[in-house]
Amino acid sequence: MPDMSERREIPSSESFPLHTDVAVRFNDVDAMGHVNNAVYLTFFEEARVGLFTQGGMASEDGTPLEARFPFILAEATCRYLSPARVGETLRVYLRLARIGTTSFDLEYLILERNERRPVATGRTVQVAFDYTTRRPIPVPEEVRALLERCRG
Repeated sequence: MPDMSERREIPSSESFPLHTDVAVRFNDVDAMGHVNNAVYLTFFEEARVGLFTQGGMASEDGTPLEARFPFILAEATCRYLSPARVGETLRVYLRLARIGTTSFDLEYLILERNERRPVATGRTVQVAFDYTTRRPIPVPEEVRALLERCRG
């Protein structure tokens, strides 16, 4: 089955186990008055951070998230469906699409929260990474278990 970026239908929000709300700020928009295309990757990032913090990956001793689970973003795609504007609140849905030995794919659906207007869909590929050796590492079991709970 093709991944979400290759399909044209918009997935149902019910197939996404997690969501994060994001308010569109003035600095998110471009000269045309709608959210700049690059900002959508930040919205995806907000959902990923929500996944890890809501999933208990935040450290009680203050250890930063990146030290507990270092990963790099290897690939990102976004399909724009309708413009978002200042003052709107977007609901960014997230689900696990695939998990491998050293990487995992997340899919996103962004809807305008009140009207539920489809705004964008996307996909990112994350690679677990050892910054000392500069090589991929296996996805830690704690993270793997968290991700499996988010499978769509």
